[in-house]
Amino acid sequence: MRRFNIPHKFKLVTIIELYAQWIREGKLKVNSDWNKEIGAKFTVQDPCNIGRKTGSNKIVDDLRFVIKTVVGEQNFIDTVPNRENNYCCGGGGGALQAGFPDQRRAYGRTKFNQLAATGATYVIAPCHNCHGQIEDIGEQFGGNYHVVHLWTIICLAMGVLADTERTYLGPDLAGVGL
Repeated sequence: MRRFNIPHKFKLVTIIELYAQWIREGKLKVNSDWNKEIGAKFTVQDPCNIGRKTGSNKIVDDLRFVIKTVVGEQNFIDTVPNRENNYCCGGGGGALQAGFPDQRRAYGRTKFNQLAATGATYVIAPCHNCHGQIEDIGEQFGGNYHVVHLWTIICLAMGVLADTERTYLGPDLAGVGL
């Protein structure tokens, strides 16, 4: 709509921006107390569409705010490079389902090396394609991390993560809050 100057009366907002807003407003009651003794380390995959194509770091900065709030700032390890310069995982744009796993994995090797360099036990992936690709390259290249959706960790930080929603958690987090 911006590109073609089409008038509209709505604003596009990502769920990440809403999470950050709701946390700041106290509407989404989260904290990182659950991770104080455990000290699980987290990193994040900045999805290409929100990390590069928006022309702003607002969304990826909001993403980091949410993550640091729910896991503890001391438990977040950022990738290098990050935000709009982060490496693509290789799973987006249909690549995950395109039928060329060897090529997709070869492309994703750069992302795997970047994630492995953080030493984090968990990779938060707010994008479903990124989640699938990062999980796959981790299995392919021997990654020592678990891939989790952002919402999973938010629910854990709220104390409302059901036992049936703990599929991607490692043994250190699987019983938290039960």
